[in-house]
Parts: sequence; C-alpha cells; structure tokens
Amino acid sequence: MDKEQALHQFWSSFGLTAYDENTVPDNALTVNGGKYLTYNVATASLDEPTPLYANLWYKSSSWDEITVKANEIAGAIGRGGAIVSFDGGKIWICRGTPFSQRMPDDDDTIRRIYINVMAEYLSAD
Repeated sequence: MDKEQALHQFWSSFGLTAYDENTVPDNALTVNGGKYLTYNVATASLDEPTPLYANLWYKSSSWDEITVKANEIAGAIGRGGAIVSFDGGKIWICRGTPFSQRMPDDDDTIRRIYINVMAEYLSAD
C-alpha cells in the first residue's frame, strides 16, 4: 500500500464513503444515504509536516449528527495523533488548529464540517 492508499484507508475508517476531493461523483449524497467525506491528498518525506484536510458532507437540517461524526474523528486521532502504516513507512496524523469548523453551503439542507489535520510522513521518500 502506498501513501495515497494509506490516506484513503484512514479516511474510510470512519463509517462513511470517502472520496479523494478530485473524484467525487455528482450524485455522492444520493448514493451514500445523504452523507460522505472528502479529503485532499498531499504527500511528503521525513521532516516535512504537511497540512491535510477533509470535509464531512451531510444532507440534514440539523448539525447534531455531523458534529457527532467530527467528534468521533477527533477522538480517533486523539491528542497524540494516529499512526497509519504504508509500505516503506508510516504517516503520523495529528489534529490541526482549529481542528473542525462549520462551513456554509448555498443549499440550506447541506451541512459541512471542515476537518484540519497535520501529517508527517515517516519515510525516506
């Protein structure tokens, strides 16, 4: 598994369909029961902290369920970060600052929370 696949595995581990932000189908909300996650992909080498982010997308009139999911992700990362392995190394993912923030959408039935993390790729390449 390479770095990109490891990122996909990490973001897919939260019970939502996860899409690289560059490959989201137009009908993602419909085919995923009104909720999914998108994430960016950026890689680096040792001693190169890299900002990453994800977006939670929920079709809802309430912030309750999406906030619970954001808190679940925060808990999984924890204060010390989460380690994700790939062939040739590991990715240390830590909470960014701010960790999460609510974002507006033109559609008032869409709730989005932006998740901010920092990654350090513990590998030579």
